[in-house]
Amino acid sequence: PPDAAPPDGAALHGPVVAWFTENARDLPWRRPEAGAWGVMVSEFMLQQTPVARVLPVYEEWMRRWPRPADLAAVPPGEAVRAWGRLGYPRRALRLHAAAGAMTERHGGEVPTEHAHLLALPGVGEYTAAAVASFAHGRRHAVLDTNVRRVFARAVVGTRYPPNATTAAERRLARALLPEDEATAARWAAATMELGALVCTARAPRCGVCPIADRCAWRLAGSPEHQGPPRRGQAWAGTDRQVRGRLMAVLRESMEPVRASALERVWEESVQRERALRGLVADGLVERLPDGRYRLPGA
Repeated sequence: PPDAAPPDGAALHGPVVAWFTENARDLPWRRPEAGAWGVMVSEFMLQQTPVARVLPVYEEWMRRWPRPADLAAVPPGEAVRAWGRLGYPRRALRLHAAAGAMTERHGGEVPTEHAHLLALPGVGEYTAAAVASFAHGRRHAVLDTNVRRVFARAVVGTRYPPNATTAAERRLARALLPEDEATAARWAAATMELGALVCTARAPRCGVCPIADRCAWRLAGSPEHQGPPRRGQAWAGTDRQVRGRLMAVLRESMEPVRASALERVWEESVQRERALRGLVADGLVERLPDGRYRLPGA
């Protein structure tokens, strides 16, 4: 099994952290003034969304709502509106709910303890570990897609990690974690950046990788992917596309919208109605007694 022998994390820590010190992107949520709230907002926005799309939305969000209590004070529909075209807008509702919980339970501050972070609505294992590590310098295994790919290649020797995070991956991540808390936090950020900039999914830049000489995948001759097919995300014609078009109409209108305005965005009525019902069920859209629709509480 790939996790049978204990990996030599110490041989990887120095080169990867040194590479990060030289090559890390200057991103607003990495600056000291971002604080823990800036880190948390970025983590919600960056799920399944590239940095370039997140940056303008993040900047505007932090300008409007520099603290959790500021976001908690507005209706959830305003968070959905400000989310714009980032996609997966339920993330905006979850971030709004987390801001409300922090305002009620933690004096409007982002908690420092992993368990308190995990108890917030919309915060799962990954986000709790990322905020504790990146914002508070705590020692946690932070496993996003980029980190999982780096570990799959460098340590396990496979081109891609499994489609869903496994117990073996979690054990490996913990085994690779530096003992020192500050180094562990740097390692978490560094492995993520390495996966984003160098050890990329389709065209890894092995020539500039700081651990290319000890990468198990390269040493094995860079074998092709052997596992189940990697899922591509279809978009055209899907319910997600219809939902996106319906949400765009509601975001752009400051008044509740008549059903006729929503009917114009998608001809196929069965799919359109299904998408609209799904948005209502997810709490992203409210249907008013007069039959009009709006963002929640907006």
